[in-house]
Amino acid sequence: MNKIRIINIVIVILCGHFCAAQPVMIMDKNIHHLGFVRQGDTLHFQYKFINSGNQPLVITDTKVECGCTGVNRPLTPVLPGKQDSIQVVFHTNDAIGRQDRTVTILSNASNSPVVVRFKCVVLKAKK
Repeated sequence: MNKIRIINIVIVILCGHFCAAQPVMIMDKNIHHLGFVRQGDTLHFQYKFINSGNQPLVITDTKVECGCTGVNRPLTPVLPGKQDSIQVVFHTNDAIGRQDRTVTILSNASNSPVVVRFKCVVLKAKK
């Protein structure tokens, strides 16, 4: 009886350890304020993050609101304690006025999905 109890305790401890082992994606900045830009400008910026968990972080996909926004994500796992970034390109050719866009980052992190935003005001292009 004692052996079964000890085996059960070991199983519970191991399960708790492995269930708690997860990556966590912590963003340096969740919102970029890009200010006033001209229609036709191409904006390049990045969202830095750190994996504060104890397992490798794998970004599986990103979602954007329209085709005017492009995203480059790390294709290799981000190890615990390491920093990386999501690169974003926003083409303003068809935009005008206030812009408030989101990028949704899907990963194996315990806090997935992570949603980041960028804002700007697109002014008409000069003639």
